Amino acid sequence: MEELREKLVLFLSDRLYQIIISSPRQKEGAFKIKIRPVIVRDKLYFQETIWKGTQVFHENYEKEGVLAEILLRMENGFKQLEAESMDGRLTVLVSKKGKVTIKHQEYKGEAPAKRPDMSHNRTKKYLLKEGIPIPFLVDLGVQTKEGQIIRAHYDKFKQINRYLEFVEDILPTLNTREVIRIIDFGCGKSYLTFALYYYLHQIKKLNVQITGLDLKEDVICKCNLLAESYKYYNLHFYKGDISTFEGTGQVDMVVTLHACDTATDYAIEKAVRWNAKVIFAVPCCQHEVNKQIANEMLAPILKYGLIKERLSALITDGVRAGILEEWGYDTQILEFIDMEHTPKNILIRAVKREMGTVEPNQTCDMFLHEKEGGRQETQIGQMCESLHVETTLQKLLKQ
Repeated sequence: MEELREKLVLFLSDRLYQIIISSPRQKEGAFKIKIRPVIVRDKLYFQETIWKGTQVFHENYEKEGVLAEILLRMENGFKQLEAESMDGRLTVLVSKKGKVTIKHQEYKGEAPAKRPDMSHNRTKKYLLKEGIPIPFLVDLGVQTKEGQIIRAHYDKFKQINRYLEFVEDILPTLNTREVIRIIDFGCGKSYLTFALYYYLHQIKKLNVQITGLDLKEDVICKCNLLAESYKYYNLHFYKGDISTFEGTGQVDMVVTLHACDTATDYAIEKAVRWNAKVIFAVPCCQHEVNKQIANEMLAPILKYGLIKERLSALITDGVRAGILEEWGYDTQILEFIDMEHTPKNILIRAVKREMGTVEPNQTCDMFLHEKEGGRQETQIGQMCESLHVETTLQKLLKQ
């Protein structure tokens, strides 16, 4: 590692663009690290950004401190390092046996003239741009008529953009050459529904039809009036209950954000029956498992009401994600918004794998599979049995 130390000393200066450390040896922990120079109070530091799961952590170091961190990472945790500065490139590979291969390319009069951006807090590039007035954001009180974000509602602006980033990720899975049909269950005041329509139709120029469903008639009326005033001709809202809603044919994406308790299960079940290509769910108020859960091993902690409530909510969403996997979806559980804004911050994103479809009237017990001539429950089924719980989603998809 001594040669690596010598090379890094050359790169760790105000001429550094960035250092990327990747290819971890273990699945757990950080999967990517980025290091760049920053100026804090007129002094040069190196900002380390670490990605762990869905979380991102930042730490500033002086030169010797960050050098020690990098060497430690490469010795114990990672297999690849790439660095670029105004003076050259550095590539480092570490084999399974610990052999270090270093390639150093020096620029000779061909280095880019642009200096590194060493601002401590970079301006976030949002999908919805600041400074451009968007009608529904102005009416919502998030923007001024000039397009400036009102400071008191900046968190709402970030939440909307975060949601659209999740949508942006899955667009390649949809057939954007045809009409994209979306249903938003429990749309409420619909600011995220309006954001979705605006982004897909106005910015991405896609042919999209969005239907919003909610129980509150006054909210539905207001949303329809707003959609008409914005000339969002393919955005419509209807009063209805998720559990009994049947009025649709082909659906490409189903969205259910903060639908209470088992309403999320009904929305997911309909999405599965319709073979929706994409499902977004931000669950809320998960009470069902809390009333059922019982386990001798967990009894010492289930006696604490708050622990039982939070554990039940996590189990509920874990079961939903696991069931979607069993029904042919690649499923992720993501962090929707920061914990300080709301405790309901889990988003389930499921994308249909390219395989056979499930007919709406097909009897299909996906919670069982054949094994050694007998029927065995899947891991989700076994876990639920051990916890003495059965969720509404399990019941619906067994019917």
